[in-house]
Amino acid sequence: MLLESLKQALPILILLLVIWAVLARLPKIDLGHSAAYKRRRLWNWLPLGLTYAFLYMGRYNLTVSKNAFGGLMSNSDFGTIFSIGTLVYGFAFIINGPLTDRLGGRVAILMAAVGAALANLAMGFVTYFGWTNHLVLTFSVLYALNMYFQSFGAVAIVKVNSAWFHVRERGTFGGIFGILISLGIYFAFDWGAMIAKTFTLPFVFFVPTIILIVFFILCYLFVYDRPSLAGFQDFDTGEAVVVGDQERLNSLQIAKRMFKNPIILTIAAVEFCSGFLRNAIMQWYIIFSKQTGIADQFVSKNWGLLLCCAGILGGVFAGTISDKLFQSRRGPVTAVLYLIMLGGGVMNLFLLQSSFLGWLVVFMSMAIIGVHGMLSGTASMDFGGRKNVGTAVAIIDGMVYLGTGAQAMIYGMILPNGDAAKDPANWHAWPVTMLPVAAIGLFLTLRLWNAKPGKSAHEKHETQVPVTLAAEEV
Repeated sequence: MLLESLKQALPILILLLVIWAVLARLPKIDLGHSAAYKRRRLWNWLPLGLTYAFLYMGRYNLTVSKNAFGGLMSNSDFGTIFSIGTLVYGFAFIINGPLTDRLGGRVAILMAAVGAALANLAMGFVTYFGWTNHLVLTFSVLYALNMYFQSFGAVAIVKVNSAWFHVRERGTFGGIFGILISLGIYFAFDWGAMIAKTFTLPFVFFVPTIILIVFFILCYLFVYDRPSLAGFQDFDTGEAVVVGDQERLNSLQIAKRMFKNPIILTIAAVEFCSGFLRNAIMQWYIIFSKQTGIADQFVSKNWGLLLCCAGILGGVFAGTISDKLFQSRRGPVTAVLYLIMLGGGVMNLFLLQSSFLGWLVVFMSMAIIGVHGMLSGTASMDFGGRKNVGTAVAIIDGMVYLGTGAQAMIYGMILPNGDAAKDPANWHAWPVTMLPVAAIGLFLTLRLWNAKPGKSAHEKHETQVPVTLAAEEV
C-alpha cells in the first residue's frame, strides 16, 4: 500500500518541483527578512499546513464512505449528513473565530487536530461494529462534531501566518494555502479509496485519526503564534487595521465593525458562492460518475490526484499573478477564475453524457480552489488585520461552508436516487444550479477589482518594512 501511494503521489511531487523551480526564477520581493527567519518560518507553517491538509482527509472521507456504504447511504442520506455537518462548520465560526483571536492560532490548530481525530475515531467504531440501524442520525451527530472542531483549522492557519507574512508576499502564501487544500483533497479521495479497498471501510476513519494525532504532537513542538515567540522580531505586516492598538473592543463589537466593512462583506458573499461551487464539483462528480457510468476511467480512478494537481496550479497561478501582476490585489484574479467557472458551468450542460466531463470539472476545480486560496487564505488577513483575523476568517470561511451546506441540502433534494440516478439525463439539475451561483460570484468579484488594504499608521511614516533579525543577531 505504501509503495502504491508513493507511485500515485509521484506526479504531485514532480509538479511541486516544477512550480518551485519556476517560482525560484521569478523576481523576488525584498522585505528584509533574514535567511534564518525564512528557515524558521518554513518550520512554523509546514507542520501547521500539513495538519490542515490532513484535516481535509478527515473531512471528505465521508464521500469515500458514501460510495463504500452503497445502498445503506442514499444520495439524500449523504446530502442530509453533509449539509448538517457543513452548517455546523459555518456557524461554529461565530464562536471559534473570536475564540482563536483570544487564544491564538497555535491553540486553535491543536484543538482542531485532537477534536477531529476523536470524531473520526467514533465514526470508525460505528462502521467497525456495524451500528447502521440509525446510520443517518448517528453520522449526522458525529460528522457535525467533527466539523465543529474542523472549523478551528482554517482560522488557525490564517491567524498564525498573518503575523509571519507581509501583505506583499501573501499572494504567494495564498498559493501555498491552495496547495495545502489540494493535498488534503488528494489524501481524502485517493488515499481514502485505497484504504477502503486495501483494508476495510472503518480504516477510512481510523487512518486520519492516527495521522492527526501525530500532527497534533508536531504542532505542539514547532508552531508559534508570532515571530517574537520563536526568537525573532515582530514586524509591521502592512495590513488594514480594523481595531487600533489603544482600542479595547469585545468580540461582538469587532464583528459589528467588520460587518460594516463593504470589502469584507463582499468577500464573504463571493466565498458563499465558492463554497457552493467547490463542493458541487468535488462531492457530486465522483458520485455522478459511479452511478451513471459516464466517466473517463483515468479521471474517476485518479480523482483526488487530478483535483490535487488542479488545485496546486490554481492556487499558485492565482497567488503569483496577484502579487506580481496586480500589486497584491486579489479581486482581478478571482474575477478571471470566476469567469472560468461560469463558462465551465455552461459547457457542463452539453457534456453530461460525455467522458470529457471529468476533465472539464477538474479544470473548474483549478479555478475555484484558486479563488478560495486568494480570499479565505489571503484577503482575510489583508483586510481583517492580524489582531482580529480570526473574526475575519469566521465571517469569510463561515460563508464558504454555509454555501457548502446550501448546495448539499439543495442537491440532496433535487438530484435523482435509485434507478433514476443511473440515467445522466436526470442529472441536468446539477450543472443548471451552478450557473446562477457562478454568475453572482463573477459580478461580486468585479466589485473587488481595486480593493487593497490601506497602510497602517506605522507604514505611513516608514518607507521600508523593518528588517527581521534572528535572535542572535539582535
